Amino acid sequence: MTRREWIALISAAPLLKAAPGPGDAAPATPVAIAKCASYDEDVTARLATMFDQLGGLDRIVRGKTVTIKLNMTGSPGLRVDGRPPGVTHYVHPKLVGATAHLMGQAGARRIRFVESAWATSGPLEEYLLDSGWNVRQLLAAAPGVEFENTNALGKGRQYARFKVPGGGYLFPAYDLNHAYEDTDVFVSMAKLKNHATCGVTLSMKNCFGMLPASIYGDDAGVDAPNENPTSGRSNTMHEGRRQPSRSAPAELDPRSSREPGYRVPHIVADLVKSRPIDLEIIDGVESIAGGEGPWIKGIHRVQPGVLLAGLNPVSTDAVAAAVMGYDPRAARGTPPFRTCENTLLLAERHGVGSADLRRIDVRGVPIAGAMFRYES
Repeated sequence: MTRREWIALISAAPLLKAAPGPGDAAPATPVAIAKCASYDEDVTARLATMFDQLGGLDRIVRGKTVTIKLNMTGSPGLRVDGRPPGVTHYVHPKLVGATAHLMGQAGARRIRFVESAWATSGPLEEYLLDSGWNVRQLLAAAPGVEFENTNALGKGRQYARFKVPGGGYLFPAYDLNHAYEDTDVFVSMAKLKNHATCGVTLSMKNCFGMLPASIYGDDAGVDAPNENPTSGRSNTMHEGRRQPSRSAPAELDPRSSREPGYRVPHIVADLVKSRPIDLEIIDGVESIAGGEGPWIKGIHRVQPGVLLAGLNPVSTDAVAAAVMGYDPRAARGTPPFRTCENTLLLAERHGVGSADLRRIDVRGVPIAGAMFRYES
């Protein structure tokens, strides 16, 4: 496909409403795009407009408990060019606060922010403070705001088991913190950036962080969870060199590929099948390209100046990938999935949603008007 053909395709995508044929996925839900050049702009107004374009926030959250999975990957002490992580590889706290405020106005009963804080089982509030966030402002953004570190058991009495309907790719089920079950609405708030293992990290890859290190970490307990984990999940989940705690379901096939580019995308697709995402918000105002965090060589800061929101993670991530200048249906071996499987297509095969731009109703700014190429 030439560059001209590609731009023509994504420009026309919102207008193409082909009826699904036999075996095709159902038409995808809408995805909203807005331009936002800086966090100093009125991000609350931008988000409000996008939520209205999706049919209104009140119908999603009124009277409900909302759990929002943040993207705060890596230690708060790591920096890109000395900049705060919110303008590089974390979601920005202004966007988080604006989301809480709008959900409170829309009648949400409780808003719980969650993340598996890197290498700790301590309170998430401390992790936020270490990251330079104003926790008091977040608590005041709406009634019923609370926080939960989902890296271990946390405030729950037991882990929740999420079975993969129809069977998983790598595991039949996953044991997660209670917060992912004790909710009415699940939101993935991600960053518009690349990922060294998965090509892109958007609303679906963000959910890999749901896995508690107490069970799936490199220092997880053998027979039972280690409730004070201090490591990541590389040996266990990325490379499969050890198994999760025996308290959780074992792998379906221990002889399957141990390659991270195979394992992580399949696990992500399993997770979003077992724990559906109701609303996706992707922060592309400022970000990084070339990887997911400061530990990846060759990353650099970018300013796409864009926000995205949607009601289906596959479709939202497909539009986000297109905004980054990629073909969301690209095969392994092509950008951005050079050394990995395409998570979007794996989730599509799971029946989660459609990655076909022709079946996605893009609202607000068209893809062509929001495009910021992450690679020249």
